[in-house]
Amino acid sequence: MRLKDKEKRLSVKNLLYKFLIFAITVIIIVYFLPKESSFNYQFEINRPWRYGMLQASFDFPIYKNEDQVKKEQDSIMLMYQPYYTVDKNVEKEMVNKLREDYDKTLKTILPNRDYLNYIERTLRMLYQEGIISATDYDQLKKDSVHSIRLVSNNTASSFPVGQFYNTKQAYEQMLALDSVHYQKYILQQCDLNNYISANLVFDQEKSEEAKKDLLSNVSWANGYVLNGQKIIDRGEIVNEQTYNILESFRKESMNRSTTVKEKRLTILGQLLFVGILLASFMVYLELFRKDYYQNKRALALLFSTIIIFPVISAIVLQHNFISVYIIPYAMSALMIRIFLDSRTALAAQLVIVLISSISLHNPYDFILLQAVASMAAIYSLKELSQRSQLFRSAFIVVLSYALLYLSIELIKHDSITNLNVGMYMYFVINGILLLFTYPFLYMIEKTFGFTSNVTLVEMTNINNPLLREMSEVAPGTFQHSLQMSNLAAAAADKIGANSQLVRTGALYHDIGKTANPAFFTENQTGVNPHKALTYEQSAQIIINHVIDGAKLADKHGLPEVIKNFILTHHGKGVTKYFYIMYQNDHPEEKIDDEKFRYPGPNPFTKEQAVLMMADSVEAASRSLKEYTEESISNLVERIIDSQVADGYFKECPITFKDIADVKELFKEKLKTMYHTRISYPELKSSTTEKKEK
Repeated sequence: MRLKDKEKRLSVKNLLYKFLIFAITVIIIVYFLPKESSFNYQFEINRPWRYGMLQASFDFPIYKNEDQVKKEQDSIMLMYQPYYTVDKNVEKEMVNKLREDYDKTLKTILPNRDYLNYIERTLRMLYQEGIISATDYDQLKKDSVHSIRLVSNNTASSFPVGQFYNTKQAYEQMLALDSVHYQKYILQQCDLNNYISANLVFDQEKSEEAKKDLLSNVSWANGYVLNGQKIIDRGEIVNEQTYNILESFRKESMNRSTTVKEKRLTILGQLLFVGILLASFMVYLELFRKDYYQNKRALALLFSTIIIFPVISAIVLQHNFISVYIIPYAMSALMIRIFLDSRTALAAQLVIVLISSISLHNPYDFILLQAVASMAAIYSLKELSQRSQLFRSAFIVVLSYALLYLSIELIKHDSITNLNVGMYMYFVINGILLLFTYPFLYMIEKTFGFTSNVTLVEMTNINNPLLREMSEVAPGTFQHSLQMSNLAAAAADKIGANSQLVRTGALYHDIGKTANPAFFTENQTGVNPHKALTYEQSAQIIINHVIDGAKLADKHGLPEVIKNFILTHHGKGVTKYFYIMYQNDHPEEKIDDEKFRYPGPNPFTKEQAVLMMADSVEAASRSLKEYTEESISNLVERIIDSQVADGYFKECPITFKDIADVKELFKEKLKTMYHTRISYPELKSSTTEKKEK
């Protein structure tokens, strides 16, 4: 009853996990999909229109291009007159300051009071004329402003800029106005700059209003397009006028606001569209890939990939800064193919492409191109173990894009003179970006706990610390692992299993023996330490090489899939030698099998089953007294039939046909390894005597 309750709770948790990952995926994708009017057509001037007939869906003005508008604005800005106001307090403050300074310091500098009167009189004259700050004066000259509007007593009058002084000119005027009666060098000692300040102040608010009034006279449009009016049709060349109309249509489409009701309907439609596609994909997984459907890591990888590319597509389409054809959609197909399988990769890719196409105005070409390129990517890469394979796949994808798009263009245009060269450049960039699949594999492995063939190949390097240590500490075990890896990989390849995975697993399956190498026959050199131990103690040491191997795998961060080979290569079997020896010595005693049993589990994949068979066959073949076809055949049949009879393969998807094929391959390989051959006839004595004569 408790077991049923536990299974029920696990079932509910799994169902909840699937619902959450489904809901989160739908929500994230729909959140990024555009909700408002958008213009996703790609067009260039002097290039043919690639889409169907385009009609205006609303009234909109035909905007002038930016250069034309800028030219008109510059022209009308020649009439611009900024506003200034007169600050009368400046004159009073400066004159008062002059008088105060005269009583304090200037009295000792100026020879008489006439100088003071001259300075005060000149200051008043300059302030009456008007003084503008040097910064404002320079800016007016820079902007080619010839007149300003001076506000006085609530009235504004226009005056030429040259009528006014800047602070520097005002200072020079004071020194030079009456140089006959007043010595310049005496006036220079008075620091007259201290009494010169701008009394014409720039009025920012009124000036901006004046500028806006002028610019409002510049028309941003030079025509109008009515709702339903034809803009352009397929194959027509986009000339300058049509380009301006299309640009205007694009701007208006982006600026048009959508009502709350329309947004809600759009969101509802997007939720239904994305939800139906994802639900269909989950049905596919449940019907045809139950192992992935029940595997949380596999679901996380699949739905994360499905999220990423539609989101990138939506962002690109909303900002319209690059073409969607630059996005390497085939990357998702390659990654799923590498870590899972080709059929699932194709099914997931179709979902990604269909969701990504929802925002496009012309989705048919997009879907066709991406579907074909994805199939080419999937079938061009059976497994990734070398970088060169990815270069080949990228080339095939680019070639698929180019050839299919060329065929579409020829069908639509019947001419090679109007080919869109830009699209072919997008395909090349797409292929270059596709090469980044290689570094992304490492991120996926660390994030989702998968192991790619690239990692497996890297792990087979015998300079790896664990393998190097095994070759030094347990050379016999190392040689056994090497022989077995070749044998197991060939068998895996024969039955369609992952040969690289089996090869790597075989190299690491016995790393636990490095803890006590002398207790294993392949490493012994005449001394057998088991003689000093009981059968139970010896059995425990032998069993511990599985436990020690698992600990070493955790310590060195080996992938979980490799650790599983360490745990399953003996399954839940017993250490037969010591188990049988104990039985022989204690015939009437009831034996506790658990003392002689490996911790397991039994193999649960094809690859693990092949490894178990190869391990037992290769180890047992070393004890054969003679290597003949018959002895090798009997050995292989006996060992593997015994494993089948003991139920080691009940939990893994291996068939009797697979087992039969593995047997035949093992026989052939062992014959080659041990050089079994026919016996050569001996030369008879009479023939020898004739030769001597």
